[in-house]
Parts: sequence; structure tokens; C-alpha cells
Amino acid sequence: MAYFDGITKVKYEGRHSDNPYAFKFYNPEEKIGGKTMEEILRFGIAYWHTFVADGSDPFGAGTAIRPWDHLKGMDLAKARVDAAFEFFEKIDAPFFCFHDVDIAPEGATLRESNKNVDEIVAMMKDYMKDSKTKLLWNTANMFTNPRWTHGAGTTSHADVYAYAAAKIKKGLEVGKELGAENYVFWGGREGYESLLNTNLKLEQENLAKLFHMSIDYAKEIGFDAQFLIEPKPKEPTTHQYDYDVATATAFLYQYDLQDHFKFNIEANHATLAGHTFEHELRVARESGMLGSVDANQGDPLLGWDTDEFPTDLYATTLAMYEILKNGGLGRGGLNFDAKVRRGSFETEDLFHAHIAGMDAFAIGLRVAQKMIDDRFFENIVDERYKTFNSEIGKKITSGQTNLKELEAHAIDIENIEIRSGQVEKIKARINQYLLNI
Repeated sequence: MAYFDGITKVKYEGRHSDNPYAFKFYNPEEKIGGKTMEEILRFGIAYWHTFVADGSDPFGAGTAIRPWDHLKGMDLAKARVDAAFEFFEKIDAPFFCFHDVDIAPEGATLRESNKNVDEIVAMMKDYMKDSKTKLLWNTANMFTNPRWTHGAGTTSHADVYAYAAAKIKKGLEVGKELGAENYVFWGGREGYESLLNTNLKLEQENLAKLFHMSIDYAKEIGFDAQFLIEPKPKEPTTHQYDYDVATATAFLYQYDLQDHFKFNIEANHATLAGHTFEHELRVARESGMLGSVDANQGDPLLGWDTDEFPTDLYATTLAMYEILKNGGLGRGGLNFDAKVRRGSFETEDLFHAHIAGMDAFAIGLRVAQKMIDDRFFENIVDERYKTFNSEIGKKITSGQTNLKELEAHAIDIENIEIRSGQVEKIKARINQYLLNI
């Protein structure tokens, strides 16, 4: 059965095309800086938002109209696999991502759940024999079921902790079976609502132990995927332990995990933490820990995780600058952890949304590469910090001075010429780059 009947494979037609089912800027075969767009961007389709989400929100029932809605249980799960691989082919996606409960319904016991997962994984594996689409990453959902009310790796109940460990074990096995490039840990409920009833030290130590056990088991079964942590500051918990990249980096170093993990940065999570998307990418990049990206954006008028498709060209440009300066994403990619709006309920909207997001990052890629070629930001930064290339400046940066010497240098200075940061001028120039793509 064709679930997207009437829609042919989406192709690149250029900026002047008025075909809503064509890429205007994303040309998979076009080379930017020596690599094709497809090789650099490594787009992934989020299984949960694209094939499972129904458009419901805290104030209303689902609105999505999908051709598989009439099915239930494993019949529904199998239909979604059929629909997914048809969609992957038509949108020309190189990767996809999923949580375990996205692909198969939970049973009464974990044994039953694993049996359901095995059946769907076998079906996916069969599809992947002839499909270009590979698994970017998989993960275990440990936030939806009521058992995760008080967390998974940071739970207050040992049985829940054991259940979480078993879910991760199965997830690692599934990742190996399907050839996943990465395995993600998103601690949706790994935090606390109140410190009044929380053993902070025990929870974080238990979480670290779970990560170490995961590393050990991956080695045992020969699963060499890159491990990723996805920071988020809040929602659903009041405070999550992986609040942002800086906080999570400190956690990794504290528990001797820094050599085993990188970060999966989500744009909307960055803004919820009070940062820009590019800030989180920069912090991860400069720590050598930028691994992958969940590509979306939030609504600045709303204080929660709206997971909109990325269409802000300013944001995609600055993000791609960080990614290119990182040397690319390696085994990671740009996964569209984004959902169509509740009012965009028709099946065809899934195509329009992904085309918009892929074009937005293609524009960002082109502009960012031009900026790098021109040394746009590098020249600005070099000029701003040029005094650190002076005699005393070099001593400061090389650690070859002390307070006495710095006092002797500064003691008789009457005037220090401070130059403008010229942020407005810089932003205006970025606009010029954007308009000249």
C-alpha cells in the first residue's frame, strides 16, 4: 500500500521553482567546501514526530489525519514502518532516528515489549537492505510511562532503575542490529521536582553508574556507536541534571565519562536554557564534544518546547558555521526533532515541513561556508583581540606573567583606548551574506 500516493520523489529544482514538492536550495549532490550537501548535512527523520505524533497538546486532542489511523497495536506499528520507508525514499533522507516505543507498542511486561520490538526491527532490517536510509541513532524512551515518574537512572526505586538498565541493554542490541551510527541518552525525567525529597548525590552517582554499565555492555557486544547526551534544562522536570552543555560536561568529567560521550544539541533545548543555539554548539565544539544535532526551533513567545521545524535562516547560518568549524558532525547528523503545527494536520504537510527545514539548513550551509572562506568572523575576532598579540598580551595568554609584572605594566597607564564591538555592523553584514546566497 502507498501511504503518500500522488507524491513523487522530492528533487532539487532551484530557488525559482514554484513546485511545493521540490527543494529550492538543498541540492544533495552540490559540493560545498569539497563535500556534497548530503555528506555535510546528514539529515535524519524523527520517527516519533513524523509517524507517531497526532497533533495533540495539553489543551486538546490530536488533529493529525494519517492513512494508518484506523489500525491498532502491531498492525499500526507495521503500517508505520511501511509508511516511514516510503517517506524516506520520497524525501531522499539518508538517516532516521527512533525511540523504542515509537516503533513498537509496550506489552504488559518488558519481555513482551522486547518481543514486539524484535518483530519491527526485523521488518526494518529487511527494508534497509534495499534502502539508502540508515539509522542515525536510536534510544530508549524512559519518560512516557508512569513508571518513570521519579526518573529512570535517577529514580528513587531500585526496580525502576533495573527496568531502565534492561531497556538500555535492549536498545544497544537493537542499535547494533540495525547498524546505528550513534546511541542517544536523553534524560527526560533525570532531574527533580523539589530538593525537599531528593538525594542529589545518590541520583547523580546512580546515573553515572548506568552510563558506565552501558559503555561496558556496548564493548561486550561489539557495538561501536558514538554515545550522545542530549542536554535539556527543564520540562518535564523542574530541573534536569543535564541542564546545558556546560553542566553536562562538568558531570561527565566528574564521573570519568568524558572520553565516552559527545553531545546531541537541540536548538529548542538551548533556548529553554537561556542560551542561543550557536552558544551550545560553540561550547560543545570548543570542548571537542560536538557530536550531533536535533534540528528545530522554539517559539520565542512560548516558554516551552514547541519543536518547530527550523526556518530561521539567521539561526541555521550561525549553526552551520559552528558545525563547519567543527569539521562537520562526523558520525552525527541533523535530525529533524520537529513536528508540524497542530493546524497542519494533512499528510502532505509532513513533506512541506521537511522541505522547508532542509532548504533552511542548505542556505545556512552555503552562507556559512562563504563566511569561512572570507574569514569573516575570524577577521573580526582577530582585530578585536589583537592586543593579546602584543608583548604583554602574549605573556598573559602563554601564562608567563604574574600579578607583580602586570601591575608594573598597568600602574602608569593614563588612557586605555577601548574600541567598539560593532555588533550592529556585524549583523548588517550577515544580512548581506544572506541576501547574496
